[in-house]
Amino acid sequence: RAWMNFIAFEVISDSASDEEACAGSTAPLQKAFDPKSDQAIFAIIPHGIFPFSVAFAALPEPAKMAFGEFRPVVATATALFPFVRTFLGWLGAVDASRPAVDRALAEGSRIGLAPGGIAEMFEGYPKPMTHKDDEFAILNSRKGFLRMAVKHGVPVIPVYCFGGTKMLKRLQLPALERVSKLLRISICIFFGQWGLPIPFRQKLLYVMGQPIFPPDTSAEPGSDIFWQQVDSMHSRFCKEL
Repeated sequence: RAWMNFIAFEVISDSASDEEACAGSTAPLQKAFDPKSDQAIFAIIPHGIFPFSVAFAALPEPAKMAFGEFRPVVATATALFPFVRTFLGWLGAVDASRPAVDRALAEGSRIGLAPGGIAEMFEGYPKPMTHKDDEFAILNSRKGFLRMAVKHGVPVIPVYCFGGTKMLKRLQLPALERVSKLLRISICIFFGQWGLPIPFRQKLLYVMGQPIFPPDTSAEPGSDIFWQQVDSMHSRFCKEL
């Protein structure tokens, strides 16, 4: 509750009819899709220095009102920090490894993740030739979450969060960026208010797009048809975002 008093939180939903939402899907229209209760993957962009956009969306009080409850997918390295590990345990966080995400979806869990991952946090200002108001989404090579969506027959909901990248600032150190990508852990020098690791007060504006539904019948994982279905979902996801 203290965190929610620290920031402003607003969600705008791009509602659509079932027919529009299911465009490109062969799934039959049995009932209206409810993003607050039906199983789904929330793909929240951008990542930011810290994925505040995913973290605040997963907090119980605002999540119930806006998204419904879901389990955030977090980097494996977060388990190294005792307090953070305990907090994420309260949220029912899922490790970002493929087996853990696969198991969570197989159990029927609703999950939320930042597809751009660690690489996305190093894009934008203060990188050379960028402006402080520029934002970036790394999507072209990010298909793992869509592969899981097709495999488990779960829709993906694209969400863009304005303000998440403004809560902390970082120093541009290319060497740390290379090490982070190599080790798959975020290593950067960041700061907030008064030069301390205290986030700047910032309004978070979430814009939730229409759900992207997978085909009603998925092909054998790894087959050519399966990857065609993944590519089709990826194209529709990028367009909707």
